[in-house]
Amino acid sequence: MTGFKTRADAALADPVLKLAVERTAGTAEAKRALAVEAFPDFERARDRAAAIKDHVITHLGHYLERFEANAIAAGAQVHWARTADEACRIVIGICKAAGARTVARSKSMLGEEIGLPHALAEAGIGRIETDLAEHIIQLADERPSHIIWPAMHKTREQVSALFRAKHRAPHEEESIAAMAESARRELRSRMLGADVGISGANFLIADTGAVCTVTNEGNAELSLVPPRVHVVTAGIEKIVPSMGHAIPLLRLLARSATGAALTQYTTFYTGPKRPGDRDGPEEMHIVLVDNGRTAMREEGLAEMLRCIRCGACMNHCVVFRQIGGHAYGGTYPGPMGAVLTPALDGLERSRDLPHACTLNGKCQEVCPVRIPLPTLLRGWRERSWREGLEPVSARWGVGLWASIARRPRLYRVVAALAAGSLRLLGNRGWIARLPLGGGWTRHRDMPRPEGRTFMAQYRKEKRR
Repeated sequence: MTGFKTRADAALADPVLKLAVERTAGTAEAKRALAVEAFPDFERARDRAAAIKDHVITHLGHYLERFEANAIAAGAQVHWARTADEACRIVIGICKAAGARTVARSKSMLGEEIGLPHALAEAGIGRIETDLAEHIIQLADERPSHIIWPAMHKTREQVSALFRAKHRAPHEEESIAAMAESARRELRSRMLGADVGISGANFLIADTGAVCTVTNEGNAELSLVPPRVHVVTAGIEKIVPSMGHAIPLLRLLARSATGAALTQYTTFYTGPKRPGDRDGPEEMHIVLVDNGRTAMREEGLAEMLRCIRCGACMNHCVVFRQIGGHAYGGTYPGPMGAVLTPALDGLERSRDLPHACTLNGKCQEVCPVRIPLPTLLRGWRERSWREGLEPVSARWGVGLWASIARRPRLYRVVAALAAGSLRLLGNRGWIARLPLGGGWTRHRDMPRPEGRTFMAQYRKEKRR
């Protein structure tokens, strides 16, 4: 893969991408604001949600054991996976034991994290993505660019062209309804005929052994109930003690993700089909995945395990809304991805991500479980510095700045010269070209400063 800076540079140069991202993220931001305004206890609900998650993270082993016992009692089979590869081997083994030729998969970021789509392809098992946006990116042979709207980087015009090229019976009328109908014709019979259904889980209920899925399209129900075998892949942090703890989190999840009071389809599955049930799978398997989560808890990133995957942080992130999700390179984009990817893939491979942040705090401000994302990002920056991962030029530059900053008189002189020079570079209030700042001015102009330092302006205001 190319580096983050190269990917970001390409994204900044793509005007269609920015249009597509802004359409969805801007709408999500506006809808969330209305939903929060209509929920007077929202801040207190956030406090409670953070407390629930922190309690579970502290007592994770206890609740996982309780969930396992109750899930088995309900007839499910529980598997444990330490790594992504181990999780994929377990799922592929279940599919092969069931004689599966095709699987219907409901949207799951955990599945993307462990590389399940690639594992199914390598095993020769056909994959039907039942979520509309996941279907779009499967046709385009791309990765999700957002955890709620995986195809947010595509405009409706691009989707229309894709469906016309790939669908057996594409839409004739150029409308969203016609495109959705085309996808329904393409997917419905295939998902109903799948041998195995695979889903993620939004929550795992410890005291009943139930699995909760949340969707907007009902695709989870269609892809998981008809097949003979239902496989759930879930991170161990998805556990909650009881239904009474899941409901407050669900209220926050929907409002933060889509601005709705409650998602259209919220379903709880408890074990496979029992005698007398009209439908349901004959087997239910639950694969509980660690994949670095235990290490995160032990290495100062426990607060990140609160995350309920709503996507609010990226919808409000000024960086994400300029470059989209693919530029981040990992499974998870935006502020949450900038924290998670170094933990999952290693800091050496992803050290640029914690720096792709202005630290303005908007992500923490909107997070429904109050994850201190800017603090966690600063932690990665400090660790990168301690481990010598920063380039020599950056270390030299910071050293030079520190040397000047320790000499107040010299600092004031240099700052005044810099401010004056920047003013000379401007034209009509903007700077189009900036020495050593090409990464900024290559794709946007920089506001021209007043020509005086902050301290000079502060002293002037104080004298008034």
